[in-house]
Amino acid sequence: MTSSTESARDSALASSLAARLFGGRTAVVTGASSGIGAGLARHAAGLGMKLVLADIAAERLAAFAEDLRATGAEVDAVVTDVADPAAVEALADHAYTRFGVVDLLVNNAGIMAMGYSWEIPAERWDTMLRVNIGGYANGIRAFVPRMLERGEQAWVVNVSSIGGLLPSPLMAPYGATKFAALALTESLHHELRMKGAPIQVSVVTPGAVRSEIFRAARPGEGAPPEVVGFADRLQTLSDEHGLTPQEHAERVFTMVAEGKYWVIPQPETLREALPARMETILAQADPRIPPD
Repeated sequence: MTSSTESARDSALASSLAARLFGGRTAVVTGASSGIGAGLARHAAGLGMKLVLADIAAERLAAFAEDLRATGAEVDAVVTDVADPAAVEALADHAYTRFGVVDLLVNNAGIMAMGYSWEIPAERWDTMLRVNIGGYANGIRAFVPRMLERGEQAWVVNVSSIGGLLPSPLMAPYGATKFAALALTESLHHELRMKGAPIQVSVVTPGAVRSEIFRAARPGEGAPPEVVGFADRLQTLSDEHGLTPQEHAERVFTMVAEGKYWVIPQPETLREALPARMETILAQADPRIPPD
């Protein structure tokens, strides 16, 4: 049997496992109208899940939900500012009223800012902290108690980033919040094990995925050229070498279905960089920017 045949067989088996496990269940996905969130929502619909999609971009969310409904998926869209605890509670109320249960929560909503740490405005820092960390905490507070009360199998999936493992210059708010997402997720994992709860927790660390995130975060007129160039290089990397959102979502759902805590869709991006980082820490050596 050829390796390509084996790979195709393994992929089919993995897809079958995810479909058997998640088909007919209900998922809530935040940041669902574009990029990684849209890929996860579309794949969940393809597995036969019922969906409640949340995003602050009302028109884009409505159009995406209608697109999924056209495929036969059962989808509700709820415009939600995840930084607002009351809005996330309202999202949970809507999901449970509509479908009676939420089996899978995907905390994905996030935003980006680029520039020198001291030049990024205070309000942008505050917004990123409230969305990228507060949004996840709000999701956990709104949904986990209801999952615990139900006492049946459920899943919480938090989307961090390779940037939550490998810090980068000119992206300090993003890196800080994605590091925080790792800590929050691991704490939640331990807490639910302490409770003996049947709730699986997973953290996703995407590498390059095709989206508009760096283009949207590209600094405007007057920004230092090195910041603009850095944003452009990252967007080019995403465009030319990134997974599609659909490819990324398939890998994520496969690994979550397999019961993995660490969901690393592109492990090749970490094989050299992460051990090198650990060696730097253990040696108490100064951090260095890795070569391009």
